[in-house]
Amino acid sequence: MSGLSILNVDAVRAAPLAQEPYHYILGDGVLRPDAVDALRRDFPDIGKPGYLTVDEVQLKGRFKDLIEELESDEFSAVLSDKFGIDLVSCPRLTTIMKRSQPKYGAIHTDGPSKVMTLLVYMNDAWEAPAGGRLRVLYDGQNFEPYAVEVPPTMGTLFAFLRADNSWHGHRPFEGERRVVQVAWVRDAAELERKKKRNRTAQFLKGIFGR
Repeated sequence: MSGLSILNVDAVRAAPLAQEPYHYILGDGVLRPDAVDALRRDFPDIGKPGYLTVDEVQLKGRFKDLIEELESDEFSAVLSDKFGIDLVSCPRLTTIMKRSQPKYGAIHTDGPSKVMTLLVYMNDAWEAPAGGRLRVLYDGQNFEPYAVEVPPTMGTLFAFLRADNSWHGHRPFEGERRVVQVAWVRDAAELERKKKRNRTAQFLKGIFGR
């Protein structure tokens, strides 16, 4: 019996594991329907654009419960089984975004300090025809062709193993784009470096407005 009351692990287990161009899953219905209203209500009131670490955000209610579930060993074990890799022993870095800027979404692979990255989207609808829709890509230059496009709507989950070819990105979008990101990193020291770097970036944004 799962101790997870917000995350629907059956939806995660049911998501097909793609092998090409790298290992990823795309699932929907990952947030239980009876939790969605409370998650929408309790999503942090973040004024700054970009990702903030959970240490920088006031967590409350069911949204706080969601973060605890995403960071739990139980959920890491589900993903370990899915991807065939030990994630339970990896430290986790969780960040939250509410507002996106046009400069976000450049094509990249994620750094080698990451083992896996997971995104849970929490937008009620998505009207932008292309902007803000993450794509699984074949190289570091082109948004087309793409293997799959991720709808950033409520309860959609995208997770991938970091690799030298794990190219992904999205076309520019400005506005509200609610997403929680969890990164499983290789060691605790790297986790602290990432937290410090993120805090510094947010501090500079506050000064320079970038």
